[in-house]
Amino acid sequence: MMGWGYGGWFSSIIGIIFLIAVVVAVFFLMRWIISASTKQSGHESGAGDSALEILRKRYARGEINKEEFEEKKKDLEKQ
Repeated sequence: MMGWGYGGWFSSIIGIIFLIAVVVAVFFLMRWIISASTKQSGHESGAGDSALEILRKRYARGEINKEEFEEKKKDLEKQ
């Protein structure tokens, strides 16, 4: 009967599996929270946006004026 208290090796394996599952769940929960936070605060630009599209968005938001827009647009078209 030695070593068989409270389920023996089987309960140890179940405990380890449970612990691993909790760690993985916490990891994915934190990853989801960080992702949702960056999307909500607007730090994440569109992944497929081209440089010209970003320039257009900045002009539309009023971050740059028309002269700056045209100058930067010409620079981008040269590339």
